[in-house]
Amino acid sequence: MASKREYALVLLAGAFGGVLILASVRQRWALAVFTPPRPLSAQTISVTGADLVPLAGALGIAALACLAAVIATRGWVRRASGVLLAAFGIGAAVAAGVAVNAASVLSVAASHAGAPGAAAVSGAAGSTTGGTVPGGAGSPGVSLIGTAGHAIMSGTPWRAAVFLGALLVVAAGVATAGRGPRWPVMSARFDAPERHRDGVARGAPAAARDSASMWESLSAGADPTECSPTEYPSTEYSSTDTP
Repeated sequence: MASKREYALVLLAGAFGGVLILASVRQRWALAVFTPPRPLSAQTISVTGADLVPLAGALGIAALACLAAVIATRGWVRRASGVLLAAFGIGAAVAAGVAVNAASVLSVAASHAGAPGAAAVSGAAGSTTGGTVPGGAGSPGVSLIGTAGHAIMSGTPWRAAVFLGALLVVAAGVATAGRGPRWPVMSARFDAPERHRDGVARGAPAAARDSASMWESLSAGADPTECSPTEYPSTEYSSTDTP
């Protein structure tokens, strides 16, 4: 029971960590505000975590897939799945820890606005040059050349959530690598039955074994209906017996 409970808790922690990573990177991490010359209005573009750190979301999906491998495997293969799961968690944390600053936010926002090619971002203040904004993202055909822009960072809580999810995935991977072979495995009824030398499956009914033995005797040229002398009680009479 303790082994099953530990197994269930590890799977739950890993699954929660992977889902938490995916949910966090789908949220808005920043806003990019571009202020074109008058009389045009300012344009605000939302930037998600998946836009800024796409690798973190991909590793979250890989971690969930690796949990399925943990369930379906056993022995050293399960240990290897645990090591891989921990590696995915570490990778997600590293990917979420890359520098996310105003320059990167404005660059991603400008590319989403339909700029032909990556927008050039310069200066710590986040001024951007180059690129155009297509229709639907603001005033159609407005050029971003010389347009000032600034980023509003709001993704700190979501980045922390990614780190928490990655920590849970790493913990699940380490526990699987260390104790995975001791946990329950999938039901053995799905495995191919083992067979004895006579070709009869292990655990087969006695009738099946008798039938197999009879066919083996026939194949060997013996008459299975003949019994050996030891199979019948002795019928000899002594001289003192009454007929």
